[in-house]
Amino acid sequence: MSAIVEVVLPVFAIMLAGYLGGRFGLLGQPSSEALNRFVYFAALPALFFVSMARVELGEAFNLPFLLAYGGGVVITAAVAVLFARFAFPNSLGGLTLHGLSATFANVGYLGIPLLLTAYGEAATLPAIVATVFSGTVMMGIGVALLELSEGLGQGPLAMLKKVLLGIVRSPLVVAALIGIAFSLSGLALPAPLATFCDILGAAAAPCALFAIGLFMVGKSFTAGAGEVSWLVVLKLFVQPAVTWWLATRVFEMEAIWATSAVILAALPTAALVFVLAQQYEVYIQRSTAAIMVSTVLSVLTLSLLFPLLG
Repeated sequence: MSAIVEVVLPVFAIMLAGYLGGRFGLLGQPSSEALNRFVYFAALPALFFVSMARVELGEAFNLPFLLAYGGGVVITAAVAVLFARFAFPNSLGGLTLHGLSATFANVGYLGIPLLLTAYGEAATLPAIVATVFSGTVMMGIGVALLELSEGLGQGPLAMLKKVLLGIVRSPLVVAALIGIAFSLSGLALPAPLATFCDILGAAAAPCALFAIGLFMVGKSFTAGAGEVSWLVVLKLFVQPAVTWWLATRVFEMEAIWATSAVILAALPTAALVFVLAQQYEVYIQRSTAAIMVSTVLSVLTLSLLFPLLG
């Protein structure tokens, strides 16, 4: 319980600090967009690059774990989008972010320290693998669908061109791919470059969380309560349940990998979803509320999950 409180509550506290800073006029609404752009174009690309460059891809490629964790993401996202298509109609971009809000877990900033505290060094690698999966596969698909949403109504070739250009121009996807290429090259990461990326990347999480708090100033916390509640149930209950079934009943893997997959799936929605929402100017309020509510409630849900898993 203390480990959960020590890791999760500071994340919510940063969002609260951003809200209070805006509420008392220390920073205006434009500050949220400025911080978000800094995170999207500078801090996160540095973090993605250095994280991917340091991963031994051969060692990290645990197929049963990827199928269990990725399968939990795919099944939960499919349920989320199919239900939302009728219950909460929206554009393709809105539905994409609806699906990401229900499945994109905070594996980097919460998962790694939480698993390290609970299970030691053995659980660090599963968290890193999940981070790589989220930063490359989930992010790539999300950007592609958001670009496709903006290109609807054009011809097939024009839409395909827009999607491909959107992926190529995405600093997050490009930085991750360059990092993977660097890892595959076997070259040692130069110390000055590593330090530069570490310092810049460390600013990504607090700035994104602070920007979330700033954005919520003057916004209704209860708007879309039904949809937000649905997203939180999917994120904190459905996704970990599906992942548990896949990790323990469908695929065979070491116990620490199976347990880590379930814990990572049960983490709250990541602030990166808000970064994407604000960048594409769609689904901002709902994704922001889902991040805040799931972060607070995860203190309780994770506290119950850890004893169950052992």
